[in-house]
Amino acid sequence: MSDPVEIHGTCDRRFEKVRDAFAANFAAGKEVGASFAATIEGEPVVDLWAGHADAALTRPWRRDTIVNVFSTTKAMAALVAHVLADRGVLDLDAPVAKYWPEFAAEDKAAMPVHYLLSHRAGLAALRTPLPTEALWDWTRMTDALAAEAPWWEPGTTNGYHAITYGYLIGEVVRRASGRTLGALFRDEIASPLGADFHIGLAADDHARAADMVAPTDAENATAGAAAQVDPESLLGKTLSNPPVTPSVANRPEWRSAEIPAANGHGNARSVARAMAVLACGGTVGGRRYLSADAIARATTEQSFAKPDLVLGVPLRWGMGFMLSSDVLPLSPDRTGFGHGGWGGSLGVAVPGARLSWAYVMNKMSPGTLGDTRALGLVGALYGSL
Repeated sequence: MSDPVEIHGTCDRRFEKVRDAFAANFAAGKEVGASFAATIEGEPVVDLWAGHADAALTRPWRRDTIVNVFSTTKAMAALVAHVLADRGVLDLDAPVAKYWPEFAAEDKAAMPVHYLLSHRAGLAALRTPLPTEALWDWTRMTDALAAEAPWWEPGTTNGYHAITYGYLIGEVVRRASGRTLGALFRDEIASPLGADFHIGLAADDHARAADMVAPTDAENATAGAAAQVDPESLLGKTLSNPPVTPSVANRPEWRSAEIPAANGHGNARSVARAMAVLACGGTVGGRRYLSADAIARATTEQSFAKPDLVLGVPLRWGMGFMLSSDVLPLSPDRTGFGHGGWGGSLGVAVPGARLSWAYVMNKMSPGTLGDTRALGLVGALYGSL
């Protein structure tokens, strides 16, 4: 057990058990720095943070500390796509090639946009070797994806597009709207919401970004097979080309780039605020961001592979969002949906309770799935409703 860590922030009295669960993670030595937040009807009821922004424990985690949330970013990217579709700027049933003609190569001319959102495009990995630096070269990545042949027949099943998802969705968004996904998220969602979340972090904000802390060798050893990735598997090919490691997320080039699948920076407060749009029928603070019909379409099951071709476990997908299932029970009433990120972050909307919540941290757990730190927090949250 570690020495007590001071817990900062606010918590409605009825949710004091959430504060206790948050403190327990630190007391058990499971965290370096983290934040947890929840809203009901779009209003904050929990907003907690604690710990440190670096492995050396020299920088306190503050109210305005932000951190890379890896694939929790995908929920924000999907939100942008659905906002554009709701406005008639983007047709999710239209071929990707309508907006991005080069994408028609390798028999992809008829592939609809919604296959990209539901991880059914068959483009989870690239065959042509690319260096890490390609991750912040938008044109290089999108050109490679346009020329790529699918790894499986598109539309037949899902395989998690861990990195390529953001370039695929982002390029369609850019071609359809004339603006980048990061700029649209900032101007149309984050700024009106007052959500401190960024896809493409301004240089002035780098100093308040927490460093990602990779699992130790001992933690990886304890996790065993869960922490091992076969380089010849589709997951191995997905994560190694271009190579993505926890330390890459601490590079200024990564932070500054727009990588809409994986490099969003925010805190739990901002993620919960954005997810509140989806939990509250599309309207927060008197402003409508999405229609109820758009949310219904976004959360209609598209695929439920057994198993997902990349992650190897059954995942139930809507259009851009992980849907609650027996494998991934995001809410007791199963209306919950959202997205998780490598290392443990999560952002969830629960329309049945008009609830949203988010957990973000910098201490990464081993493997790509199976982090349990949020379980106690969410159990306490749901138990207090």
